[in-house]
Amino acid sequence: MVNFSCSEEFLTKAPPATLSDAVLADERGVEAMIIGAYGLLNGGDIFGSAMGTDWVYGSGASDDMYKGSEAGDQTQFNQVELYNAMSDNPYMRDRWSYCYEGVLRCNNALLILKRAQAGPEPLNATRAAQIEAEAKYLRAWYHFSANRVFEKIPYIKTADEMDGKLPDEVPNTDAGWSEIEKDLDFAIANLPESWPGAPGRPTKYAAMTLKAQAFMYQNKLSDAKPLLDAILAGPFKLVDNYFDNYDERTENNSESIFEIQCSSSGTGNMAMNLSGACMISAGGPAAIGWGFYQASQCLVDAFGVDNDGLPFLDITARPTVKNDMGVSATTPFTPTDALLDLRLDWTLGRRGVDFLGWGIYAGVSWVREQGNGGPYMSKKYMHFEATRGQQSGSGFRNNRNFRYHRLAHVILWRAEIAVEEGDLTMAANLVNQIRARVQTSTPVMGLCTATVIPISGIVPDADLDRTKPAANYKTGLYPVPFTSKEYAREAVRMEIRLEFASEGQRFFDLRRWGEGPYTPNYDVEVLTDYIKRDSEFREFMKQASTYSPAKRYWPIPQLQIDIQKGVLTQNPNYL
Repeated sequence: MVNFSCSEEFLTKAPPATLSDAVLADERGVEAMIIGAYGLLNGGDIFGSAMGTDWVYGSGASDDMYKGSEAGDQTQFNQVELYNAMSDNPYMRDRWSYCYEGVLRCNNALLILKRAQAGPEPLNATRAAQIEAEAKYLRAWYHFSANRVFEKIPYIKTADEMDGKLPDEVPNTDAGWSEIEKDLDFAIANLPESWPGAPGRPTKYAAMTLKAQAFMYQNKLSDAKPLLDAILAGPFKLVDNYFDNYDERTENNSESIFEIQCSSSGTGNMAMNLSGACMISAGGPAAIGWGFYQASQCLVDAFGVDNDGLPFLDITARPTVKNDMGVSATTPFTPTDALLDLRLDWTLGRRGVDFLGWGIYAGVSWVREQGNGGPYMSKKYMHFEATRGQQSGSGFRNNRNFRYHRLAHVILWRAEIAVEEGDLTMAANLVNQIRARVQTSTPVMGLCTATVIPISGIVPDADLDRTKPAANYKTGLYPVPFTSKEYAREAVRMEIRLEFASEGQRFFDLRRWGEGPYTPNYDVEVLTDYIKRDSEFREFMKQASTYSPAKRYWPIPQLQIDIQKGVLTQNPNYL
């Protein structure tokens, strides 16, 4: 017979296999907690909650990228792409949940830090202030990730900071901007300018950049200006080669301001929660992914240039780049010989052009469902064939970092401000810095003359001249100064589109321009035109898709409103 006894001690004891605050409240525990707070920068899961790349809401909901894959796959994404997602869409729930899981990790790190500092062996004061600053930068980042999707959000801080108020008692009465700015102010004051030997931690400059972006989103250009000027005066410089900002072999370079770190080895990986999803899923040696995230024809057309190497800013005069939509793998096809910006073929894969060393992109035989997702595939998240040996397993979760903020962002935001201030000389010079870098960048090489590409992507040597660029590339500089404010505004916005295509930024840029005082409803005009044009290119957008100011933000997940009845308020456009 076995005798049992019990006492009231179980009310105060921690459950087995858990760590109490008392155990964590030392230097080692605090460092572990802050490392944990970084863990969701790459997103929660692959789809609705992916925050780092913001590929669903920032690009998939824009005129740049399609969901891709098959029409019946991830139908929740279809609703986002068609601007008709409702509060019961699980993508909304996932985004909300993982944003606030990130916030919780930050607040827990701050709580443990405070207890450690009150204990017998406090951390060095400088390091303690740095950890607090790291946590507050990340807390601002996670709230910003919620803000850009849902707009009005509860800003959750530690119980001490909220005078004992519980997180589920905090309403979503505003967009949280003032609290984001306060957290970033602390980060700016206490983070170092660099972390030698520790890439991936935010610096003073990273906090300044995020705060400047927050001001740009609010159309507070005069507030963003001094921050951007200070960053431009800092230690950063543009790298000579455009694609060094994406190559896994040239990470944490002189242009990088805040970079989300990824790694891969034979025993594990830490990857962006997009990498495998957007890799090619059909045919050829590169077929190790799921076939999502395909470029739109609208984006491809934006990379066309005139005889001076400048973009066609007037969409009504912009020619359509020749494509192989509906062309079978065995039907001869010759890609366009029109002039193009070389960033096109570093952004996406298209028929007849080398795909990061994996072979010549073969067209429809490399695409999961061309009629739904179009003929192109994404390139910026796929690793080079030359680094396949560095990857874990197939490489589905690869080691390519994501440059969340880099100097090019700062330069082009500062150009936006110069335009609105009427300094058209400064604006042109800033944009030309970016375009001059394109002029010196290495193009995709290998002029392919084969008109039918085998599924292997391997063509005879006689049909591939590796000494020549893959297409007819040309990049020109704008005359200085710009000829008018209106022309300058469109030139800067186009440069932002081309430079950061497929990087989860486009929709949010369109929205802030449409909400601002300079071009009201700009987003409505652009996306309405896109829906019309794309409906003529593929069937998907014919599904009664419309865009209006009411669609600028997504609904608060209904599940969360039910949990916090009387506290959270639904976006009135979804009531």
